[in-house]
Amino acid sequence: MPKMKSNSGAKKRFRLTGTGKVRRASAGKRHILTKKSPKRKRGLRQNQIVDRAQEAQVKRMLPYEG
Repeated sequence: MPKMKSNSGAKKRFRLTGTGKVRRASAGKRHILTKKSPKRKRGLRQNQIVDRAQEAQVKRMLPYEG
C-alpha cells in the first residue's frame, strides 16, 4: 500500500503534544492590532488546544504525526 500524504496546510498549523492532543496558534493576532489591548494581545500569543470535536479531523490530515 502506498504512503498516505499529509495535508500540507495542516502540517504548518498544527502540532501534537506529548499526550496526543493537537496544539494550534490563537486566531486574531495577524492584523488590526491597534484596537486590541496589550492584555488581549498577550493572551493571543499562547497556544490553544484544538477542540475535541475537530481533533479527529486534524489527526486524519496528519497520518504520521505520532
